[in-house]
Amino acid sequence: MKLSTYLHDGQQSCGIITEKGIIDIGSGTDGKVRSIHQILARGEPAMAQIAGLTNSAVDFIRINDVKLLAPIPRPGKVIGLAGNYEKHIIEAGLKLGLTESPRTSTVPRPFLMPATVITGPNTEIPWPAFSEQIDYEVELAVVTGKSARCVPPAKALDYVAGYTIANDISARSVTFKENRKARPRDEFFDWLGGKWADGFLPLGPYLTTADEIDDVQTLELELSVNGRVRQKANTSQMIFTVADIVSFLSHLMTLEPGDVIATGTPEGVAMTTGEFLQPGDKIQCKIENLGKLTNTLSDRPAQFYKPLKK
Repeated sequence: MKLSTYLHDGQQSCGIITEKGIIDIGSGTDGKVRSIHQILARGEPAMAQIAGLTNSAVDFIRINDVKLLAPIPRPGKVIGLAGNYEKHIIEAGLKLGLTESPRTSTVPRPFLMPATVITGPNTEIPWPAFSEQIDYEVELAVVTGKSARCVPPAKALDYVAGYTIANDISARSVTFKENRKARPRDEFFDWLGGKWADGFLPLGPYLTTADEIDDVQTLELELSVNGRVRQKANTSQMIFTVADIVSFLSHLMTLEPGDVIATGTPEGVAMTTGEFLQPGDKIQCKIENLGKLTNTLSDRPAQFYKPLKK
């Protein structure tokens, strides 16, 4: 199934995208279910009930009559992964580190992001007032379907509800560095803060349930800016697979239904070429069997944030 969250006639709801249009889940469940997050929290019986609507529905909403939102507009947790494609590590000047056999000698490097980074398809990404260099990163996003704690890799995919596309927008510079006295690890915290701006993780256009993806490690990814391809790769090139990542994270924290995990980006980011995003740029991300995610970048702020300016 392709599950979507959307606005229709001013009301937020969720539905199943079909060739005939959208089946409104709220209507099909007598208003008892109003969000994908709620479906996932109720577990497999709720998912089975929703799946049954594809055979019984008689009313459909035209896709052009709704505004698609992020499938999970406010996840409980948003987790990113740094350095999960070898060529991206190399293009970054090996700053992220690379061993001869990373899967056997290292572990994933996750980081948390606030839920306010989430935005949906066809939205304008706000340009934050603390950075003059904005970058893009196409990524496969994993949505968990049930609570996972200390799960082995062999069973990790059983805890995945589905997949969607993420664009991990990144601020590559921080204006508050001006006049700042150097401290240990400032570079790391600047990088981390550059992931936290509002609207910096577009998700969508919908959530494709895991049963529709035969092999999540063979999906083609692509990102273009104003029609020119900047990133192109395959999930087979991940250092750590989806199963590796879910298992590792489940040993650090309890993963809950509706948590979102962005699994890292391949090579081709603007950080390495200096071709950072500009106001009005159209960024389109595509992942095989998951659709297209399109966003634009807003105008630059009239004034940048420089708290130490003298």
